[in-house]
Amino acid sequence: MAEVGVVIPAHNEAATIGRTLAALRRGVDAGRLDVVVVANGCTDDTAGRARACEPPVRVLEIAQPSKVEAVRVGNAAVHVFPRVHLDADIELSGEDVLHLVRVLSSGEALAAAPRRVVPREGCSWPVRWFYDVWEELPQVASGLFGRGVVVVTAEGQRRLDALPPALGDDLAMSEAFDDSERLVVEEAVAVVHPPRTLADLVRRRIRIVTGNREADANGTRRATSRTTPGTLARLVLRQPRLAGPAIVFLAVHVAATIGAQRASRTGDTTWQRDESSRVPLDSTSATGRSA
Repeated sequence: MAEVGVVIPAHNEAATIGRTLAALRRGVDAGRLDVVVVANGCTDDTAGRARACEPPVRVLEIAQPSKVEAVRVGNAAVHVFPRVHLDADIELSGEDVLHLVRVLSSGEALAAAPRRVVPREGCSWPVRWFYDVWEELPQVASGLFGRGVVVVTAEGQRRLDALPPALGDDLAMSEAFDDSERLVVEEAVAVVHPPRTLADLVRRRIRIVTGNREADANGTRRATSRTTPGTLARLVLRQPRLAGPAIVFLAVHVAATIGAQRASRTGDTTWQRDESSRVPLDSTSATGRSA
């Protein structure tokens, strides 16, 4: 009988789902994980590629392109805890899943997430500089968001079930738990592939800014999770090498804020996700590698 449930919502992730499922197989007996992939509103072969993976996983398909609905369907299909919520473009090994599960099983927390690794290879220099700053922000270091993985106990899942639908779902999940109820487990690692181009980075940040504004409006984002000019100033004072990257970080934030405002005015509800991180590195064009 499976010991851990894994829910993976996947929208047009044919390019990444095989990589994600292959990582989950590493370091764990197949029977210990009950993995459910919920292909939602896909126009590619996400479901077929997931079904072709060995050992087999359960694959469900829904017509609606909605992560919220996909997670609901996945949760209804999985009946074991702890429960792993995993994005379809994140690499997390089965061994790392077990690290996270052991922490929760000890009763130390209701929710846990792995340490993130953001590989910069193939990224343009503004993207690299942006993430040099972003990864040093205190709320980024301590929060569960931006990792593509959250593991919860049964009580933690009840906490998540009570949340309203949110565009910034990983931020909402992180903010659902106090500092004493959530942990970042350094022994576990998730590989989070960043955008490779500046345009794709801004596109991703538009979605994040929109989600943050929604969280501010409904009161679910804490003040400690916001990046202020003071936050950046203190960071640069501690690490002067980040002075240049901080300017890039601010410029990207301004561009994303303008983009989010424009999307709000026009009623644009597209996902604003980047595609460059979903293309194998050796397939990225020279243009995609430069700013």
